[in-house]
Amino acid sequence: MASVRDFKLLRGLDEQRIGLEGRASSDDHSAIKLWLRLLACSTQIEQEIRSRLRQRFATTLPRFDYLAQLERHAGGLRMNALSRYLMVTGGNVTGLTDQLVAEGLVERLPDPEDRRSLIVRLTAAGRTRFLEMASEHEAWLVELFDGFDRDMKASLYAALGQLRLHLAGKQADVREAQAATKRRTNERGTERGTERGTGGKDL
Repeated sequence: MASVRDFKLLRGLDEQRIGLEGRASSDDHSAIKLWLRLLACSTQIEQEIRSRLRQRFATTLPRFDYLAQLERHAGGLRMNALSRYLMVTGGNVTGLTDQLVAEGLVERLPDPEDRRSLIVRLTAAGRTRFLEMASEHEAWLVELFDGFDRDMKASLYAALGQLRLHLAGKQADVREAQAATKRRTNERGTERGTERGTGGKDL
């Protein structure tokens, strides 16, 4: 049950801090309310992390995420793979790579499996720099969630995992339906082409 303090905190949120959840109304479907609350929580945490990265390390969240992916893949990554992991365009990754190479945090190397391609990899200085940021990044998140009921935290984590599985299944269903529609469209096109070729007459 919400406490008096909780209600005071909610009233203290201005329009900017309420953000995405401010779009919801009492008449909205529960799915809309849930979606907006998820977005609001994610954005609230992300904005705080962005602010702290900027103030403490004079860096950005995209740069931090870029270095994090390379730290997880010590052997390096091809640019297209890095783009997929970061869910951004190749052009954005190229721009970030140019900056980080110039700062000595990342290096471009020939791909050992395909000499026509390049991989990007953390330098020793890049790894040291990232691990320094990652340590504080983890501490910030621990701080933000500190005091939130442990059981609620575990339940929320499990529920969000189930939600991801549910959404993955829905997306798979949509892709399957789209593929089936495309097959039917192609089959009808082939049938019409056959009819035109025979003049629509039986042979």
